[in-house]
Amino acid sequence: MKELREAIRMHGVGLGQDVVKVDMFLNHRIDTALLFRMGEEFAARFRSEEPTVVLTVEASGIAMAVAAAHHLSDIPVVFAKKGATVVQSPDVAQAKVYSFTHKRENVIRVDKKYLPKGSRVLIIDDFLADGQAVQGMMALCAQMDCEVVGVGIAVEKGFMPGGKNLRAMGVNLQSLAIVTGIEDGKILLEND
Repeated sequence: MKELREAIRMHGVGLGQDVVKVDMFLNHRIDTALLFRMGEEFAARFRSEEPTVVLTVEASGIAMAVAAAHHLSDIPVVFAKKGATVVQSPDVAQAKVYSFTHKRENVIRVDKKYLPKGSRVLIIDDFLADGQAVQGMMALCAQMDCEVVGVGIAVEKGFMPGGKNLRAMGVNLQSLAIVTGIEDGKILLEND
């Protein structure tokens, strides 16, 4: 997606060999015009799959999931929580997920009533590195007999195995921007 690639070139920073810092516009400070264009793009790419719900993981994927859901005729958004709460039902699906960004394992949870059996789920997330978050959300869907109809990612680290592994599994994965590497702090993008 042209606008996202331009924002990455203008505001993105590469740290070391594997950290893509885009918090200036994507996941700490949010460029709302770009966010809604991304939601529109996800909707265009996945509308034919007829999703009935969008699933993401708290917290940085929520805004993007809402934007996509809005452009998909305002379908509901469900986000997997990274921690148990006192108000959460004991009837939850859960999966272990290692966070590349935070370097720790989380147990993500979704109350089963929010993803009814037979739901057609579109997974949306801000980043894809090793694919743990997506695979965790897919595991939640499998536990609840829901069908994952697609995975939309804002920024895929193409130099890491997540995207390749998901595509090899037959997942309908659509990434709006794919980072091919980092050189001297500059983020290199596919199709540049």
